[in-house]
Amino acid sequence: VFLFLQGFICGFSIATGAAARLLSGYDSYGNICGQKNVKVEGIVNSGLDLTHKKYVFFLDPCNIDLVHQKIKSIALCVSACPRTELKTLADVQKFAETNGSTLCSYELQPSEYTTDPRAAKLCPKYPVPESAPIPFFHRCAPVNISCYAKFAEALITFVSDSSVLHRLISGVMTSKEIIMGLCLLSLVLSMILMVIIRYISRVLVWILTILVILGSLGGTGVLWWLYAKQRLSASALETQIAKDNLQALLIYAIAATVFTVILLLIMLIMRKRVALTIALFHVAGKVFIHLPLLVFQPFWTFFVLILFWTYWIAVLLFLGTTGSPVPNEEGFVEFQMAGPLKYMWWYHIVGLIWISEFILACQQMTVAGAVVTYYFTREKRNLPFTPILASVNRLVCYHLGTVAKGSFIITLVKIPRMILMYIHSQLKGKENACARCMLKACICCLWCLEKCLTYLNQNAYTATAINSTNFCTSAKDAFVILVENALRVAAINTVGDFMLFLGKVLIVCSTGLAGIMLLNYQRDYTIWVLPLIIVCLFAFLVAHCFLSIYEMVVDVLFLCFAIDTKYNDGSPGREFYMDKVLMEFVENSRKSMKEAGRGGGAEGRELKPMVGADEE
Repeated sequence: VFLFLQGFICGFSIATGAAARLLSGYDSYGNICGQKNVKVEGIVNSGLDLTHKKYVFFLDPCNIDLVHQKIKSIALCVSACPRTELKTLADVQKFAETNGSTLCSYELQPSEYTTDPRAAKLCPKYPVPESAPIPFFHRCAPVNISCYAKFAEALITFVSDSSVLHRLISGVMTSKEIIMGLCLLSLVLSMILMVIIRYISRVLVWILTILVILGSLGGTGVLWWLYAKQRLSASALETQIAKDNLQALLIYAIAATVFTVILLLIMLIMRKRVALTIALFHVAGKVFIHLPLLVFQPFWTFFVLILFWTYWIAVLLFLGTTGSPVPNEEGFVEFQMAGPLKYMWWYHIVGLIWISEFILACQQMTVAGAVVTYYFTREKRNLPFTPILASVNRLVCYHLGTVAKGSFIITLVKIPRMILMYIHSQLKGKENACARCMLKACICCLWCLEKCLTYLNQNAYTATAINSTNFCTSAKDAFVILVENALRVAAINTVGDFMLFLGKVLIVCSTGLAGIMLLNYQRDYTIWVLPLIIVCLFAFLVAHCFLSIYEMVVDVLFLCFAIDTKYNDGSPGREFYMDKVLMEFVENSRKSMKEAGRGGGAEGRELKPMVGADEE
């Protein structure tokens, strides 16, 4: 129903002439260029036959309204754009006589350009810049975009000298081949890292552990050392400020000590859950070897998102030009919608959020279905030829309602947060401190709720892929599993996420280093900071897309592992489905439990395979 109404909005905007106005363009009097027009009551130059005048020409294309983001100039329909600069009205008159393209308002004849006093207002501001038609949109745009410099400088506020902006842009244009090569390098590095990360996961975990321990112990030690040094100093207690500083140091040192002790205890308790994280990363690497099409999943999702966003922007532009012609204060025509139809763009914005979330949810369901197929296939030789395509087929045939409901729940949380953010931005500097604090608190709470629901949805899709149950049942089952394995979930989401963050940093640093070495040899320009920033941002984006898929695979494997250990115990008839690496983890956990004694402690209970629910 929602998509049907989305299609209605698109069809309505096209049927009311918005598509023709957007593509063909229209002048300031409501005439669509390149066709016969209907007279608009009260507008003198409306209702003209402009069949041979197919291009929109602005009398002053550089007069840009930064607030309303539009060109403040009279627009006319002309038969040709001026392909050379016209410096005087005589040149404009000669251009009209030679090419048959009148660049002044319709009421002036070419012979009157140099004699009529109205020409100063009804003719273009000279010199008229050289322009060319924009492909598909029939607008005459200046070839030299230097007249838009003030618009660019308004966006780039840190540029005080226009020459700096020109050097930055020239740097990007001169090094475009290097930028493309470095972007390709980041793509290759991301693919390589996804394959080898299973071999270096153990090293990364140990590096992380050592850094955390040394950092916490070192920080605590420095605080106690500073406290002792000031306490033993003879002049430390002479002033009240010195006494306050000494007391603050003592408080900081005690707080750091308590934090370090708690942190070390947590790491001691979770040390074996970290082993599970390493094992899951190892198995995830094997998944990508058996399912290589998973690597390309971000490409397909990004491609579908680009197609949808293109459609969405096109319809939004249609909505911006739809409606009935209405005269404005200056005597020109604007197109406005009246009644409830003017709120259609709100519905269109909701469609942007929900459908984008739906596409991302389809990716999550596709990945979950493929990984579940891999995990619960004992003989990997019996895997389907393309588990990804099989997962897509199951999604389309059975699970579209599940991802629609899951993405709709995210949309219900995201829309209020965006409304509050908009209100906060509009009231900036006007509201009191209490209202500002409450708004920020609400925005933060909604953000946290959105992230929790997104994580729960992802696990619900995995439960759906395993059991083929509906969304609510799958979400409940996934929530129960996550609560039963809360410590393991915490370990995976802390250690695992930090490992993937280190991977992103590695890719960005490697790409940035290669960029510095290559750009350093370029002597055609003086500033190469902007190309390097572009490359690093692209590298981070690519690394985030690929490693997010890796993180998704690890989360799916964990839920499969938890369900496997809950309903199977390795005995005949109830054999595990898990990989040998995970099997070793289970065996080591059992050995640790036996060494700790029968029923000894919460550690043993948590690591014991959960077989009590098999009667369900």
